[in-house]
Amino acid sequence: MEKDIESYLRKRVTAAGGLALKLVCPGFTGVPDRLILFSGGRVCFAELKDTGQKPRKRQLRVHGMLRNLGFTVYVPDSKAAVDRMMEEVMPNEVHTP
Repeated sequence: MEKDIESYLRKRVTAAGGLALKLVCPGFTGVPDRLILFSGGRVCFAELKDTGQKPRKRQLRVHGMLRNLGFTVYVPDSKAAVDRMMEEVMPNEVHTP
């Protein structure tokens, strides 16, 4: 379930010393679920989905806007996808789920 994947992401980010802030923007739909912040100014976004699910059209549009601004947007749909995201975001760190 999406909430389990989101909980796992929060735990992994926190364990790595980062913040996984719930992102809510009243009046602006389609924003990713989490704003992820790490030391050194590393910033990315995560749109959590149930396994096999894809972002909606509005979400894809907002993801494109964020990517055009130079941000990375991940769409993990499993714990393994969260692990891959963490490997990419923090390639020189030791990763233990």
